[in-house]
Amino acid sequence: MENQKTYEAYLKSTHRLGRIVSVITLILLVGAPFAIGALLGAEPDLGAVARAFLSVGLVWTVSSVVEFLVYTPMLGAGGSYLAFITGNLINMKIPCAMNAKELVNAKSGTAENEVIATLSIATSALVTIVVLALGVVLLIPLQPVLQSPVLAPAFDNVVPALFGAMAYKYYRKDPLLALIPLTVMIVLFTLVPSLTSSTSFMIIPSGALAIALSWFKYRRETKGAVRK
Repeated sequence: MENQKTYEAYLKSTHRLGRIVSVITLILLVGAPFAIGALLGAEPDLGAVARAFLSVGLVWTVSSVVEFLVYTPMLGAGGSYLAFITGNLINMKIPCAMNAKELVNAKSGTAENEVIATLSIATSALVTIVVLALGVVLLIPLQPVLQSPVLAPAFDNVVPALFGAMAYKYYRKDPLLALIPLTVMIVLFTLVPSLTSSTSFMIIPSGALAIALSWFKYRRETKGAVRK
C-alpha cells in the first residue's frame, strides 16, 4: 500500500515536471526563429510558414499522434516526456528503452517498466549530448575520414542496419506474423514508389494489419484452448 502511494506521488510529480518542461521546450523551439529574426532584423514570413505547414504538417501531425499512442504505453510517463522532449525516438530512444526492458523482463504499465524506461532514455539522451559535443569538436580533424568514399556506403546504411538488428529480435518470435505485413509493404512500395516519401504515414496501415493478424491469431488460439 505504501509503495503504491509512493508510485502515485512519483507519477504526479513526473507529470507536473514533464508538462512544465514540455511547455518551456515548445516556447524555446517556436520562439527561436522570432528571436533570431528580431536580432538580425529579418522577421519570418508567417504566411509562408502557414503554407509550408499545410503542405507537410498534416502528414506529420497524423504521424505524431500515432507515435504518441504507440510509444507512450511502452515508455511510461517519465520515459515519454524525456523521449519526446529530446527527440530521435525511433533511432535512439525506443531501441534503448526496448533493450533495457528486455534485459530485465519488465512489462509495460508496471512501475518497473516506468523506472527502467526513464533511466534508459535519460542515459541515451546524455550519451547523445556527449557524442554530439565530441562530434562538433572533432568535426574538422575527422572530416577527411567522414567524407571518404570507402566509408560512404556504411554511413548510408546505418539506419537500415539498426532497424534490421532490432526487427530480427521480434521477427524470430513469430516469423509468419512478421512476414505478412513486411511482404505487403514491400509489394506496395514496389508498385507505388512514390509512397517511399510517406513512410511515417504508412505506419498506420502496416500497424493496423499487424494488429489485425495478431487478433485473429489470438482468437484462433483461444478457441483451440477452449475446445481442448
